[in-house]
Amino acid sequence: MSEVQKPVYGGQAVVEGVMFGGKHHTVTAVRRKDSTIAYYHLPRESKPAVKLMKKIPFLRGIVSLIQSSATGSKHLNFSTEQYEEEDGEKQVETKQETKDPSKLSLWLGVAVIGVISFLFGKLLFTLIPVFLAKLTEPIFSGDTAQVLVESLFKLILLLVYIYVVSLTPLIKRVFQYHGAEHKVINCFESGKELTVANVQASSRLHYRCGSSFILFTVIVGMFVYLLVPVDPLWVRVVNRILLIPVVLGIAFEVLQATNKLKDIPVLRYLGYPGLWLQLLTTKAPTDDQVEVALASFHELLRMEKETEKGLGSDVIV
Repeated sequence: MSEVQKPVYGGQAVVEGVMFGGKHHTVTAVRRKDSTIAYYHLPRESKPAVKLMKKIPFLRGIVSLIQSSATGSKHLNFSTEQYEEEDGEKQVETKQETKDPSKLSLWLGVAVIGVISFLFGKLLFTLIPVFLAKLTEPIFSGDTAQVLVESLFKLILLLVYIYVVSLTPLIKRVFQYHGAEHKVINCFESGKELTVANVQASSRLHYRCGSSFILFTVIVGMFVYLLVPVDPLWVRVVNRILLIPVVLGIAFEVLQATNKLKDIPVLRYLGYPGLWLQLLTTKAPTDDQVEVALASFHELLRMEKETEKGLGSDVIV
């Protein structure tokens, strides 16, 4: 009898909480101002065409990013609403997306905004380094030199941006919840009991993190850009925009590979730059924050187990 593969879970830090996602569900737990915990649930739903695209290398990364941005925006919006609640009258319960048409339209709008925000941010971080590198052309005039300088500016811009936003109290707490999310996943994957003490003893760094993905887009982009012309400037701008999906698709595959090959002594080092970046994007969480992350993860495990039973699966979650 073949060994049952352990399920893979991911997550995302939100305002005063954590979202975790499994094969069938996504769940967010948020600590409200009255210290109660509110939950939000969205089922994972994919059309057959989307499922097919997620099996195609390079294309699957782009599809996954769009889905993650749309779903993450809904969870983030929920966490923001809970954080801004001033009273405790709102019922705290596991919520599922309503089927009311007007509500569906609202959530669709939130999802679209999330995707557009991601693409707009990616566009800015792609094009600003192009113009900065162009200013250094009198010193670094070669095509290769221009690509290297452009990539350096992109890396500096990324690090400075993360560092600056991490200084704000709200984002610092989000980064703490990000650390709690990683710690819970690492604790679960190591097979330890999911207690606050065990979670706190786990690493806040993880190979599958989106922070690693962002860094890989910088590295992958540098190699891709070496294959296309840099002059004139308008050509460079156009090919940078057109190559965004290519860079994202390749970076996703690199991230997947580093996670699968991390147990190979030599190849595991490929994931180290992403882990180093997580030293900025994650912070050590408090016990209270870990409790919220555990509440979210336990709720997800419960829902996943119920769904698997309903499907008649012998997979144990």
